[in-house]
Amino acid sequence: MTADADGAVLRKAVLRLEDRLPELADRLVAEILSGEDGRDRPEAVIGDMWEVCHTGLAHGFEAILQPGGGRADLDWARRLGERRARQGEPLEHVLRGYRLAGRVFWEAVVEAVGRHDPEHIPALVRQATRTWDTIDQQSDAAADAYHRTEFALARRSEERIHAIVDALLDGQGADGGLLGTATTVLGLPVNGRYAVAMVCADGGFTADVDLRPRDVGDMRFLWRMRANAQVALVALGTADLDDLVGALGPCTRGHAGVSPVAESLADLGTARWLAELALRTCHGPGPQIARLDQRLPDALVLSQPRLAGRLGEVALGGLANVEPAYREVLLSTLHTWLDCGGSAARAAERLFCHRNTVLNRLRKIEQLTRRRLARPGDLVELVLALSAVRLHGGGADAGPGTRPCVPAAGSGGHRTGPPARGGGRPLR
Repeated sequence: MTADADGAVLRKAVLRLEDRLPELADRLVAEILSGEDGRDRPEAVIGDMWEVCHTGLAHGFEAILQPGGGRADLDWARRLGERRARQGEPLEHVLRGYRLAGRVFWEAVVEAVGRHDPEHIPALVRQATRTWDTIDQQSDAAADAYHRTEFALARRSEERIHAIVDALLDGQGADGGLLGTATTVLGLPVNGRYAVAMVCADGGFTADVDLRPRDVGDMRFLWRMRANAQVALVALGTADLDDLVGALGPCTRGHAGVSPVAESLADLGTARWLAELALRTCHGPGPQIARLDQRLPDALVLSQPRLAGRLGEVALGGLANVEPAYREVLLSTLHTWLDCGGSAARAAERLFCHRNTVLNRLRKIEQLTRRRLARPGDLVELVLALSAVRLHGGGADAGPGTRPCVPAAGSGGHRTGPPARGGGRPLR
């Protein structure tokens, strides 16, 4: 028998099955639901399953009865792949459905030929390969459309997540609608334990961004890229800020800032601002990971640049007429003495000089500034003024690595002040 004759046998059998199409759709639905993947399917998939089975079988019949009429079956397979991707049906379930459809169809064809034309059964054997090739083509078309739709949905979902995280970090959490959307899309409760981490883009990570921490213990990181820093909204869970610093440490090679704990998504705008202040307190060689609560004097100076400048002029103004190199020596000595807890001996070891030299320089600072280091009020002024010089101007520490990696207030870039919002709880 020729290939045309074999095809005629198959078409004749399909013609006999046209009236049984609803019955075959019933059988296919039952086969699909009988397996383990028939349980816990999306409601939308269950709702349209009979229609999908009926339409798919009908297009398969049409492809056999009208072989020159185009491939409506492949167009349908692509539409089905896209639909199932949007409905959240796993691709393996879609492909299993095609395998079962092929089996239901083939069993019905064999049954029809065996009942009416048993002598043509050998012809069906020769048509089997063609039939299963057609099923493979339909499966491939559905899978390709599924993957393309899945990718588009993931990209759209990722863009939505990024937009929500950006809005929270920019202080728009007072909008109740945003909070409701954030809990749904991000899967985070309105009230919880959150923090913001900011990593200087100049230093970056030890490798590409794929190595940034995302899930570490109870912590979940949602990263965003800003013009000059990488920012993470961190859901802390039961972790504390020391755990957060520990998670950032192995990955960062530049400076980083960490906010205090925020107790609500609505407080993340303030947390972002405080993390930025903490980052801006970093100076000198890195990497440093600064917790805001451990850098409060420097953060205070940075948050009020004009007042800090005035403080530097008033408290350290007596050094203005000192030769620049010697002024740097004096400021460096004061900084080192403070860093050593007020120990002249330890400061001398670090500065490679005699203890008396340190004491002489400190007395010179007292003479020039008319302030006494033993007087608490004067000491506070000098400490803050020294921070102002170090962070805003060219003090003794100035040099490579001292430039803040986020802009100071009024210098452009993203907003550095606290977000405009009413109420809110203090971060802790």
